[in-house]
Amino acid sequence: MKAGGKTLLDHNLDQLAAGGVTRAIINVHYLPDQIIAHVKGRTAPSITISDERDGILDSGGGILKVIDQFGGAPFFSLNADTIWLDGPHSNLDRMRNAFDPAAMDVLLLVAPAVTTIGWGNRGDFVLNQDGTLRRPEKGEVAPFAYTGVAILKPESFAGRPAIFSLNRIFDDAAAAGRLFGLRLDGLFMHVGTPEALAEAERALSLVDR
Repeated sequence: MKAGGKTLLDHNLDQLAAGGVTRAIINVHYLPDQIIAHVKGRTAPSITISDERDGILDSGGGILKVIDQFGGAPFFSLNADTIWLDGPHSNLDRMRNAFDPAAMDVLLLVAPAVTTIGWGNRGDFVLNQDGTLRRPEKGEVAPFAYTGVAILKPESFAGRPAIFSLNRIFDDAAAAGRLFGLRLDGLFMHVGTPEALAEAERALSLVDR
């Protein structure tokens, strides 16, 4: 899928390159040969393919499969169906500067749900004054949406099953008071429907003027 004349994957890879990330691992399952051919020869960042053609491992299991390749250091995780526009400063740089491994297991980039394109105004988290995140209580409005961008620690994957959702890591971190959020400076777009894609195209066209 393209938005603003560029695939969503390229939007994210370009953000990583601009943020100084030199290597990215891409999980492939749907249309794997097409994706592999598309990124072949890319050097900024350089690409490693993690093949899930035999079965989807979910968001957590896909990372667990390649966890040994991160050298024990915290790393960025990005969803493939979301893009964002930065404000005056790179949000990846802001996340890198804000991440404190002594206090945090997870840092999520979150955006106000009401201004998010393609999200339907449904939030995922409440952002507390101390920067921690929590799930909303029953009947409570969650004002912040998860943008699909996170900093994670390899040790959070120890003992996890082969197939699992990252939400398990998020919830465990929240229970320990170690799930933090950073408010996005810019515009977040979840491009999962034709209507959301049309909105994203309009937003990107304004930036290109």
